[in-house]
Amino acid sequence: MRSVGTLTRADLADVIHRKVGLSRAESLDMVEGILGHMCDAMSEGENVKISGFGTFLLRDKGERVGRNPKTGIEVPITPRRVMTFRASKMLKDKVSGL
Repeated sequence: MRSVGTLTRADLADVIHRKVGLSRAESLDMVEGILGHMCDAMSEGENVKISGFGTFLLRDKGERVGRNPKTGIEVPITPRRVMTFRASKMLKDKVSGL
């Protein structure tokens, strides 16, 4: 059964259970395994590309100066690694209804 407005791990496992015929536990293990593998790859600095869906990209941001909007005081922002998602053309077309 699908949550309202959000696709969850349980929803994905349920779809695998119904379409592939694996048990609910095996389906959930498969979803957890795939997501775990993606997390491990990104934690090691790899980008993750899922053809027809999109790419999870890692980007290193350097140290920079920011400003507190309330006080106007400048504060240093530490370097960090951020993750972004770039949707594939196929996904963008599907979402926009083309």
